[in-house]
Amino acid sequence: MPEGAHCAVDITVSIVGGRWKVLILQSLFKGTCRYSELQRALVDVTPKVLAQQLRELEADGIVSRLVHAEVPPRVEYSLTELGQTLWPVLQAMHAWGSKHPHAATLE
Repeated sequence: MPEGAHCAVDITVSIVGGRWKVLILQSLFKGTCRYSELQRALVDVTPKVLAQQLRELEADGIVSRLVHAEVPPRVEYSLTELGQTLWPVLQAMHAWGSKHPHAATLE
């Protein structure tokens, strides 16, 4: 790996790493989502973990959170401009996973 590449990969993994973040991003690339829509899309995620992952993505500037002044409050999540730049990363991950579907079972 070229010098400095390891650090750059670490940065990317620290932002999108984990089981749920990439799946959250995948949902948000389809458009703005409410919390309940994300929870339905990610069937096995717990509410606590989803909220935590969304907070982390928001803190990293990847996701924006918009609270509408309504009763009950309506909260929507969308990708920021920075978040949109992750599209090629997700496409590359999808392409690799499609090409090597059994790689996870090789352990």
